[in-house]
Formats: sequence, structure tokens, C-alpha cells
Amino acid sequence: MAKLNPKQRDYYYIIEAERSSIQKSILAALFEVQQFPVLVSSGTGLGIAATNQISEVKRVNFHQQVQLVANTIRTLINDLIAQGWKSYDLWSTEELRYSDRLLEIIADGYIPAVNDSNVDRLEACDYQKLKEAYLQDWLEECESYDLPLNLAQLDRALLAFTGRVAFYYKGLRQQRDALIEALRLWHQLDTREQAIATLIVPDDQQTQDDWSLQALTREAESVQDFASNSVDLAHQDSFLKDFAQNLALKYSGFPHQREALIRLVQLWQQLTSRMEAIASVADNLSAEPSLQLLDPALLNFAEHIILAYEGKGVQRQALTEAFRVWHELDSRTSAVAALGIDPSLLSSDSCDQQMLRELAIKIDRELLNFIRRVSADYRELTHQREALMRLFQLWRGIATRNQVIELLTEKLQLLERVHSVLNPIRVAVPLRPQSWTTTNIQISASIIPDGSFTWAQATHGGTCMPTEQATIDAIVRMAYLLQRARHRIGHPFLIINWYRPCQLNQAETKVFHSRHLLGDAVDFVCDNLTGNQIYWQLDPWWSGGLARYQAYPYLCHLDARGYRARWTK
Repeated sequence: MAKLNPKQRDYYYIIEAERSSIQKSILAALFEVQQFPVLVSSGTGLGIAATNQISEVKRVNFHQQVQLVANTIRTLINDLIAQGWKSYDLWSTEELRYSDRLLEIIADGYIPAVNDSNVDRLEACDYQKLKEAYLQDWLEECESYDLPLNLAQLDRALLAFTGRVAFYYKGLRQQRDALIEALRLWHQLDTREQAIATLIVPDDQQTQDDWSLQALTREAESVQDFASNSVDLAHQDSFLKDFAQNLALKYSGFPHQREALIRLVQLWQQLTSRMEAIASVADNLSAEPSLQLLDPALLNFAEHIILAYEGKGVQRQALTEAFRVWHELDSRTSAVAALGIDPSLLSSDSCDQQMLRELAIKIDRELLNFIRRVSADYRELTHQREALMRLFQLWRGIATRNQVIELLTEKLQLLERVHSVLNPIRVAVPLRPQSWTTTNIQISASIIPDGSFTWAQATHGGTCMPTEQATIDAIVRMAYLLQRARHRIGHPFLIINWYRPCQLNQAETKVFHSRHLLGDAVDFVCDNLTGNQIYWQLDPWWSGGLARYQAYPYLCHLDARGYRARWTK
């Protein structure tokens, strides 16, 4: 098996660092320095030797090797804490990294207790090389996120942020998940189920200073049974808010506690990485949820309006105001004009009741057309969100903006627990043009009338849009030929590659003269058919390029060159 590349290894480091509450860079450094043992599956390991009763699979598999090292480093640090080491002995607050003293201990190697089946012996290594590798990996991370080299204020920022969490906690899923994950890391647990189990100790066993650690003695079956059942969310929320409120009092600056706070920030703000969370608290200490969080509730409300609309005056006014704000118009009169109605007719004495009813019907039709398009046209712009919030407020007759946010939050909580029974309103798509150009492509439309292949398939979901008419024409021509090939095979084609711009094609294939650049080459597979089977069926008939791949036995290539060409890669 081929060795893992650096990015693949880094991926495993991140996974195990997040699980074990240790710093990723120490795993990367141990790999660079140890280069031991030799793994049957993929290169070398991180210095774990065979002593305890651990399955050999965990020593020959890279992921399991990383997991063992993470467990071992965590256990080593806990042993040092038990021996009286303080946070400053383990951690450099100025550089946000492990101390030189701890790196020396790691470099000396570690022999765990013989009865611990989750760790193993870590071999000794050269301290100076370990430190250099560790610092290099950590500094590269800092540079990639533009972090300052002096991060001494991080702890204060993290505690300031988490101190506000309880106030803004509304029991939303992302908020609950963030606190459960912080609880897991704080107690150095390996799974979410174990963390949830700490929430279910009977009340008479709980004290203010004991965050339910007695629950950790439960059997694994009990944890699984609990995790599979519905949970008293009110009890969970009360416990988690108490946990958040007491974090500052309990915080001692130990590395795993810091990682718990960083993870809380990351998941609370729905950020993509630990480093992004560290960077975020440098600029924003508020735990107040963004209004963007309410978008699913707003759009769900907009979908329901279509069926709930009864043509009442208050409903029409609410929709008109939403239309005005959405289109950033200065007045209701401007909004009515934008709907295609002459505003003067609505105030004209000569306008009888029948004409007013006809005008109202026309306004209603245009307003409903507007609300039908909202979910497709919504781009998370501030004025669009404000339009929907204003609609919600007027439609429900809500007095204040704070009440709007509270009710939308409750609606979001409901959406997290139940599925909507209303089918989404489909937006009317434009009519097919007479011919396709670079400016009128419809991603979901079939390339040819009543054809099986769409522009989404040809353009990688719209990420590779052709910029020249010749490419458009080539894709259309290929769609006709592919349709004939599909009928001949009798099975649907799953498109893997179609049009690829020059830069992407070179990056993926290292080929500078591919028909994919022109738009008339396709790589595809068919369910339950090998590439050979497809090749043999099309070979007598296909007049262009036809290929199969030894390394990818289900993949087949077709192109529309003007002559027969056959090859096997």
C-alpha cells in the first residue's frame, strides 16, 4: 500500500488531537523524528513500541498508531499533573504551545502502567530534533491564519467569551453540541456518549463542585442505552448552562481545559477549525448568535405563507412591506409601482370597487410570485434578512424586534426536532432558450430536449462554466452522442468528468491536450457494469475516442474526436 502524503497524515493528526485534547503539532513532530515502527500498511509510525496487550492492528495501521500516541501523550500529561506540575510547567502562554520542559519529558519516552490497554510505550527520541519539528509545524499553522506570535491574552479572551455563553444559550442544537463537546474535552472523555452520560446522575448525587463524574463509572452498555433514548433536554440545558457559568471558576490553565474552551468557541460559532476559533476571539468576544442562524426559520416561514395567504389587508400590507425592504425601495408607493401597478389608481376617486378588486388580485399575484422566489433568490444579504424579519413581525402582529428574534429562535428549535410536513414550493424555471450560450445556461436543465444529461453534470455542478461558445456547442454535440450511447448500453450513466477548464485539467491529469478541455469528452461509470463490458459494447459502434482503465476497472472514457481511437491505460 502506498504511503500517506503529508496532508493525509495531517488529517489523522487533527482527528486524534480533537478527540484527545492534545495539540496536533506534537503528533506531527513525533512522526518526523521517530520514523518508527515500520507499518505494514503505510510507511512508519510515531514511536510506539509493543509492550501492553494491544492488538497488533493498532501498531501496523497509521490511524491507530496516531491514536495510541495521542492517548499516551494525554496519559503522560495527566501523570505529570498528578505529580504536582502546574499549568505553567506544561504550557507557554506567550507562544500558545507546550513548554520546553514538557517536550523534554516527551523526548525522554514514556512507559505507562501495564494495566492501561489504551496506551503503549513511547520510545525516546532526540529532544532538539523534536522541538524543531514541533515548532516548525506550529509556526506554519500560525502563519496560515495570521496569528500573532505572542498569544498571551488568549486565556483571558476565551474566558470572556465563555462567560457570555450561558446568557445567550437558547437550547439550539449547535449550542448544545458546543457545550457537550467542551464538557467532553474538559473531562478528557473519548466520545460524545460518555459526555452525555455525565448529565444523568440522579440529583441527590450531584453537587455544585462535582460535574457528575460519578456517571463515568457506568457500564458501556448503559452509556449506549442512554445515548439511543430520548433525553430530557430541559435537564441537559440546565446542567450545561451551569457548566458554562462555572468554567471561569474551575479553569486552571491546563492544556486540556484550554482545548475545551477553544472547541466551545469553534462549535458555538460554527467555525471550521481550532485555529479559526483562536483567531476569532482576537476580534470578537461576543457569544451572541448571529442573525444568520435564524435563516432556516425565516425561509421555512416564507414557504408556509404561500398556503396561508388569504388576501387579507394586513397580509397584503405585510408582503408589500417585505417586498419594499427586499428591493431596497424608499416607500410603499415605489413598491406598488415595482409590482406593476400604477399607485395613483389606488387613490383615484374614479376607481370603483370592481377595479379595486382587480388591482388587489393583481397585487396578490405579484406578491405571491415574489415570495415563491425567495428561497431561490435569497443570498443572505442584510436587507433580504431584514425583509423576512419584517414580514414575520407584521404577519404575526409582533410588537418588538426582540420578540421577533425570540419567536424565530423557538421556531428554529422546533425545526431541529421535527420535519416540516410542507413540501418546498418549486420555483418556476425559465423557458428553454432556442440555443444555449455562455449567458443563458440553466444548471438543472437537460442539455438536449428530453435528454438524460444536464448542465450540472457537464460543468461539475456549475463550478466549471464554459466561457466560449465553441465549448458550449461541443458539450451540446456530445450530449446528443452520449444519449445514443446510453440507449445502446441500456443503463444510466454516472458522469465523473465532462468539461474541465485548462488549469483544472492540468492539475488533475497532468495532461495538456485533453478533449475534456474542449467539452466533448466524458468519463463515466454504469451500475453493475465494468469498464470492459461498456468498452466491448461500444467498440463496434462508437466512431470517436473510447478508452478503459486498468487502475479503475469500472471507469470508461468517450470523446467525440473525428476518428476512431482506442486505448487502455
